[in-house]
Amino acid sequence: MSIKAKVTLGVVFLFTVILTIAGLGLYYLKELAQDSENILKDNYETLEYTKRILESCDSLDRDSVRALSVIEKNLREQEENLTEPGERDLTHAMRIVFERIKNNGVNNVDIAEIRRLSLAIQELNMQAIIRKNAFTQQTASKASTYLIMIGTVISLIAFTFIMNFPGYIANPIIQLTKSIKSIANKKYEERLHFERKDEFEELAEAFNKMAEKLDEYEHSNLAKLLFEKKRIETIINRMTDPVIGLDEDNNVVFVNDQAYSLLNLTPDKVIGRYAPDVALHNDLFRSLIRKDETGNSGLVKVVISGKENYFSREVITIRYSPTGENETLHIGEVILLKNITSYKELDLAKTNFIAMISHELKTPIASLQMCAKLLKDERVGTLNDEQNNIIQTLSDETTRLSRITNELLDLSQVETGNIKLNIQKSDSGEIVNFALEAVKFHAERKHVKLDVQLPAKVPFVLADLDKTTWVLVNFLTNAIRYSPENGTVILKCQSENDRVKFSVEDYGPGIDKKYINRIFEKFFQVPGSPSGTGLGLAISKEFIEVQGGAISVQSEIGKGSVFSFSLKSATV
Repeated sequence: MSIKAKVTLGVVFLFTVILTIAGLGLYYLKELAQDSENILKDNYETLEYTKRILESCDSLDRDSVRALSVIEKNLREQEENLTEPGERDLTHAMRIVFERIKNNGVNNVDIAEIRRLSLAIQELNMQAIIRKNAFTQQTASKASTYLIMIGTVISLIAFTFIMNFPGYIANPIIQLTKSIKSIANKKYEERLHFERKDEFEELAEAFNKMAEKLDEYEHSNLAKLLFEKKRIETIINRMTDPVIGLDEDNNVVFVNDQAYSLLNLTPDKVIGRYAPDVALHNDLFRSLIRKDETGNSGLVKVVISGKENYFSREVITIRYSPTGENETLHIGEVILLKNITSYKELDLAKTNFIAMISHELKTPIASLQMCAKLLKDERVGTLNDEQNNIIQTLSDETTRLSRITNELLDLSQVETGNIKLNIQKSDSGEIVNFALEAVKFHAERKHVKLDVQLPAKVPFVLADLDKTTWVLVNFLTNAIRYSPENGTVILKCQSENDRVKFSVEDYGPGIDKKYINRIFEKFFQVPGSPSGTGLGLAISKEFIEVQGGAISVQSEIGKGSVFSFSLKSATV
C-alpha cells in the first residue's frame, strides 16, 4: 500500500471516529428531547385543562355562564388530547355530566361528580408522568454508558494511532536525511534499508543506486577530472587579459598569470582564500571584487611603470542548471579585465579637441550675434520684411549655435573631471525664481502656463546655485518644448527627509519605456523628438550627481513626463 493511501486511511479513520461519537451523541439527545416533548404534550397539557375545570367548578354558584363556558372549552381540548389508557372513559363520563348540568341546571351532585372525574384524570396523568420520567432516566443512563464505552475504546485506538503513525512516516525521512548528509560529505558507501512495501522502499532503492553511481564516478573519473582541470588552467593562463574566478562562497578558485602580474600577488596568497580577506591587503583586488549599482562592471585605473592604464571590468555570474530546466544554481563569478588604455587616450584627445574647438568658436559666434544685433538697429539702416526675417533667422541660429557650444564646453568639463563647484547653502525659492525668469519668455510665446507649487516654508539646499539653476532651466525648457499649446507645466519643490526634491511635470507625448534607461546618455535622442544635441540631460545628470544628488525620470506614453532631482537639504 502506498504512503498516500496509508495517510488517507489514517485521516479517514480519525474522521470516522469523530462522526461516530458525534452521531451517537446526537441520536441519544434526540431521544431524550422526544421523551420530554411527549411528557409535555401528552400529560402536562391535560393537567392544565383539568386544573381550569376545577377552578371553574368553584365559581359556578357566582357566575355560572362564564364558568360553564370555561369548562366546555377545556373539556373540548381535553377530548382532543386522550393519550393514556382509561383517560377516554373518564373524559366521556365528564362530558355526560356536563351536558346534564347544561340541560337541567347546576346542582351540587353533578358538580361533585365533575370534580371527582377531573381529579381522576389528573391522577392518571400524574402516574403517566412518573412512569415516563423513569423511562427517560433509563434512556439517559443507557446513553451515558454507551458513550463512555465507545468513547473509551475509540480514544484508546486514536491514541495508539497518534503515537505510532507520525513515527511510521517520519522515521524513514529522518534516516533518509542522515544518509543524504553522509553523501554530501562524500561518504558514498552509505546505503538505505527499509523493510516495507511502499514508496520508501522504492526511495531506498533509488538512493542506493545513486550512491553506487556516485561511488563509481568518484573513483573512475577522478583522473579525467584532474586532466580537464589542468587543461582549463592552461587555457586561462594563455589568455592575454587578466582573469579571476570566484566560487559561490566568494573564495578565489583561479587567477591567471596576467592577473598575478597586475595584482603583484603570488598563488599561495590568493588561491583558495576568501576574497574579502585577500582584499584587506590589496587595494586593487578590493576594487575588482567590489560590487556597484551598475551591474558589477566599470572602469579600473591602474598605474603601471609610472603610466596610468585603464581596464574595463566585467563580472560574469556563472549559473548551473542541474536538471536542465529553468531553475539554476549560482556557482561562482568570473572577473574579466580588458586593457582599454588606448581607447581612453583617444577619448581624452576627443574631449580636449571638443573643448578647444568649442572655446575657439565662442569668439566668432559672439561676433555673429553682435552683427545680427547691429543689423536690427535702425540707425545702421532700414530693412524690409524679408531682410528682417533673414536677420531673425540668423539671430536664432547663432543663439542655437552658442547654446550647443556651451553644452560642448560643459561636456568637456564633465568628461575631464574639471567641474568647478561652489556648493553652499542656497535658497530653493531663489533657484526656482531664477529658472522661471530664464524660461518665462519661452513659455509666454508658446502660451504654456507655469504652475509653481512651493511649500509655505521654502527649504534650503546644499548646492551649486548656478549649475542647479542650469539643470532646472533645462528641465523647464524641455517641458515647455514638448507641451501642447495652452498646456501646463508643474514645477514642485518639497522636502523629503534630509533631501530637497525639485520636479518638473509636463503633459506632453511622454517617453516610451524602452527609452527611459537611455534618456540620460550623451547624444541620445528619443526617435521623433525635436532636433537637439542630446547633451542637456546627460550634462544635467553629471551636474547633479557630482553634487551628491540623484536624478530620475518617470514617463508614460500619452500622459506626459516627470523629471526630478534631489539634493541634500541644509538647516536654516
